[in-house]
This record gives sequence, structure tokens and C-alpha cells, in this order.
Amino acid sequence: MTIEQEPFRAYNEEKKVDSFTVRLNNEERKQLEKDKKVIEQSKDSTAIKQLATIGRIVIHDQKIAAILSTLFKNKRNNKRLGIVDFD
Repeated sequence: MTIEQEPFRAYNEEKKVDSFTVRLNNEERKQLEKDKKVIEQSKDSTAIKQLATIGRIVIHDQKIAAILSTLFKNKRNNKRLGIVDFD
């Protein structure tokens, strides 16, 4: 009985993956750690991917888009009227 060995091939050589570096300051890092706990994800890269997916869903949802539109309209009006901070 002989065992045939397959030639080495790079992992996912047929898939082209786009990767990039993300730099977080201390405040952003703390926020990511809080968000990771909320979505119960321990890995940074997976958490960032999942948070991006959640954000995309939120932004493209029509009801939430209407709420965001109203909030940004209020912010523009406040800036125009000279109201800097609204408490």
C-alpha cells in the first residue's frame, strides 16, 4: 500500500481575499471590546466583520433610515440656529 502525496498548494489560492490593516485608538479599542461582549464574539476580526454587517443592515433599513434622516435634520437645524450642544 503506497500513499500518494499531493503537491503543496497555497490555502485558498483560487480565492482572492482583500485584507487591510485597522488601527484603533484607546477609546475605539474600548468600544470594540464592549461591542464584542454584546455580540458575544471573542475574535477582533470576526467582530468587526459582524458589526459592519449589522451596520449595513441598519443603514439600509427604511424605518431606521427615516429615523436617522430625522435626527440628522434636527442636527443640521440646531447647527443653523446656533445650538451647539443639545442636552
